[in-house]
Amino acid sequence: MTMPRRLLIEQGGPGHRGPALPACDVPAKPLAERLPGARLREELRLPQVSEPEVVRHFIELSTLNHHIDRGLYPLGSCTMKHNPKINDELAGLPGFALAHPLAPDESNQGALRVIRELQLALAEITGFVAVGTQPAAGAQGETTGLLMIRAWHRSRGEGDRRRRVIVPDSAHGTNPASVNLVGYETVTIASGEHATVDLEALRAVLDDRTAAVMLTVPNTLGLFETQVREITRLAHQAGAQAYMDGANLNALVGLVRPGDLGFDVMHINLHKTFSTPHGGGGPGAGPVAVAAHLEPFLPVPVVVERDGMLRLSSDRPQSVGRVHSFHGNFGMLVRALVYLSTLGPEGLRETSRTAILNANYLMRRLAHSFELPHPEPCMHEFVLSGRALRKHGVKTLDVAKRLLDFGVHAPTVYFPLIIEEALMIEPTETETLDRLDHFAAAMERIAREALENPKLLLEAPHTSPVSRLDEGRAARELVLHWGGSGRVVPGPVHATSTRA
Repeated sequence: MTMPRRLLIEQGGPGHRGPALPACDVPAKPLAERLPGARLREELRLPQVSEPEVVRHFIELSTLNHHIDRGLYPLGSCTMKHNPKINDELAGLPGFALAHPLAPDESNQGALRVIRELQLALAEITGFVAVGTQPAAGAQGETTGLLMIRAWHRSRGEGDRRRRVIVPDSAHGTNPASVNLVGYETVTIASGEHATVDLEALRAVLDDRTAAVMLTVPNTLGLFETQVREITRLAHQAGAQAYMDGANLNALVGLVRPGDLGFDVMHINLHKTFSTPHGGGGPGAGPVAVAAHLEPFLPVPVVVERDGMLRLSSDRPQSVGRVHSFHGNFGMLVRALVYLSTLGPEGLRETSRTAILNANYLMRRLAHSFELPHPEPCMHEFVLSGRALRKHGVKTLDVAKRLLDFGVHAPTVYFPLIIEEALMIEPTETETLDRLDHFAAAMERIAREALENPKLLLEAPHTSPVSRLDEGRAARELVLHWGGSGRVVPGPVHATSTRA
C-alpha cells in the first residue's frame, strides 16, 4: 500500500521540527528594531515538519520527474546529454564554490585561471581570437553578440543606417527576440528546397541597411549549410556581420571551426555542448567568441594578465559594458573546463562523430514509421513529421504524451515551424545502442498504435503521476499559493487542482 501524495504543508504538525540550533550567545535586538519600518506578519503559515519528512517529500518529488539520469531525453536542439558527475564534484570544491566575487584579484587567482584557460580553449575550438564568458545563457549570448555588432557599426558611423538583421525561417525563436531586444528589425527569408538558406532570397534582401545575417550551423533540421562560406561572403560584401547561433555546436566540436567559415561572432551554450544539460531552467552559460575586429567590444570586466598576475579589467572604452553580475555563472565555467580537460582534442572529435552517427542511425530506422521530410544525411539531430497520422485523429502531441509511458521524454515538438507536426530528435553521443533501440522500438510501436488503436494515444500518458493538463486554463487561472481548502485528493493533477 502506497502513501497518498501530499503537499509539504499537509504533513507534519505542531512541534514537528528539524535539528535545533544552539541559542545565540550574543545580545540580539528585537526583529522590529533590526527591520525598521517593516510590516511584520502576525503569523507565518509555514509547514511544521521534521527533517525526515522534508527529505522524504523531496526525494519522492524527484522520482516523479523525468530527467537525464532516469532515461533518454532526446530533446532536439537542446542537447540533453549525460553530465559527468566529476564535473559537479570539482565545481563544488570549496575553493570554487565558496570563492567570493568581491574578493581582490590576488585572492581569486585560481578562479581567474579557470576563466582564462576556458576562454583560450574555447577560442581554439571555435577558431576565434577572443572569448567573453560573462553571458549567463545562450539567449543572453545572442543579445551580447548583437550588441557588439551594433557597437561596431556605430564606431564606423553606420549605426543609424544599418538596423536590419536577416534570419532564416528555420531559426530558433530566440534569434528574432534578440534582434528586437537590441532595437533592430528582423528580416525573415524562406528556406530553399533542401531546408537550407536560399542564396537568391538572401541576395534579394541584403543591402546597406543590413547589420547582420544570423545563421544556425547545423540548422534546426540538423542539416549542414553547405554554402555557408558563400553566405558569410555575401554578408561581408554588403558590409554586414555574420553571426552564428552556436546552439548546435555539439555537432561541430573538433571537426569544424566556425571562425574558419567566415563568421564574426557566435555564442556557445556551455550548458549544452560542454557538460551540464540544457533543461531545468538554469543555471546556464552563453560565452561569446569574436573575431579580432569585435574584440574591443567584449563585455567587461575581462581577464587580463598584468605583472605576472591575472586581473579583472574594465578599462575598455569601446566595450558594450557589463551584461551579468560579476563574471557569469562561474560554476558552469568550471564544469566546462573539466569537461574539455577530461576529453582532450581527440575525445571532443569522437563526441561529435558519435552524436552524428547516433542521429543518422535513428533517422534511417524511424523513416519507415514516420514521414521524413528531408532525407539528406543529418548532423546531430533530425526532424520527422507526424502529419500522416492526422487521418487517424492523432497529432504529434499525442505521440509525445505516449512516449512517457515507455520511460522516454518526448522530443521537441512542433519545431521548427517550417515542418508540419514536427518531431525534432537529438539522441546525443552519450546514449548506447541499446537505449537508442529502445527509443526506436517505442516510436515504431506508437506509429502502429496510431493506426490500430488511436484512442490509446489520445488518452496518454497512462503511467505518469500527472495526466494531461488544461494548459490554456492553467495559464489564464494561475494558482500560485496553497489555498488551504481541505486535503488534496491523490491521483492525476488537473488544471482545476488547488496544488501550486
